[in-house]
Amino acid sequence: MKRSLLLAAGTLALAGPVHAQHPAPLVEAAWLDQQLDSDNLVILDVRSAIDDGGDRASFEAAHIPGSRYSNYTDAGWREARHGVAGLMPGVDDLEALIGGLGIDNDDTVVVVPAGTGPTDFGSATRVYWTFKALGHDEVTILNGGFAGWEQQGFEVASGTPDAPEATDFSGSLQEQLLATTAEVEAALDAGEPLVDARPPAFYRGEIKSPAARVPGTIPGSVNLPHDGSFAERDGAYYLQPDSLMARIDELDLDREAPAVVFCNTGHWAASGWFQLSEIGGLKNATMYDGSMAAWTRDDDHLVQLAERGIVSVGKLAE
Repeated sequence: MKRSLLLAAGTLALAGPVHAQHPAPLVEAAWLDQQLDSDNLVILDVRSAIDDGGDRASFEAAHIPGSRYSNYTDAGWREARHGVAGLMPGVDDLEALIGGLGIDNDDTVVVVPAGTGPTDFGSATRVYWTFKALGHDEVTILNGGFAGWEQQGFEVASGTPDAPEATDFSGSLQEQLLATTAEVEAALDAGEPLVDARPPAFYRGEIKSPAARVPGTIPGSVNLPHDGSFAERDGAYYLQPDSLMARIDELDLDREAPAVVFCNTGHWAASGWFQLSEIGGLKNATMYDGSMAAWTRDDDHLVQLAERGIVSVGKLAE
């Protein structure tokens, strides 16, 4: 197995400490392979039906050794409130979810998507953002996900792992990472950057999500499609930091200024936030989890369409 060869070679550049601490936001399979026996390391597999990523049965058929499973779409990482899908649950609920996975505040969490597409990658970034929003900074994402791990020939386990022993996880809401509708209104009035992470057809108003009442984007926003910097290799999808940095530079965003990232329901926006904040260096970026689903609930809010210009939600919804 490749793992054995790497260990035998003693590749110093990849060797990790006993405690896997302070990893980069995005790590490669070779790094994780060297960390598998580290203390306080939790590998959290979040694959779901998104991009045909799989489910618990898929996880039990093949997974990274020692990993734990939590279905991103079904386990409670997001919730609907007041008719708006995709919102961050309450801190208490997330503490129970995370603690129930046997994760405590001393653990380093490696979030593993299926690796089967850019939207699936958004599952990992939303879970990553949730940990960050709870004040837990020891978290990273496996680039290429499980598909990349398997495709590169690293060790794969199967079977039903023992259920983790529940533990206490304590979260502290980092409000600067979560934009409310009122804060988006204020950002719009102040001329602060707004970044739409949806594909261009949504941004231009040519199509809309069922979650939004009307098509269009928030006026004055720029477009950083969540899926624009991925490369597919042998069935696995990898985020390409060099390509991403070039695309961010093209937007001419001030890396010191606040920036609000949004999409339809806070899924692609999490990927956009991760790309801007954790890879691109915009440390004042925040994520609007309500996104267009919440924005378009107000008839007085404005939206911008490529063909019609700026129109009120109420006028467009007539």
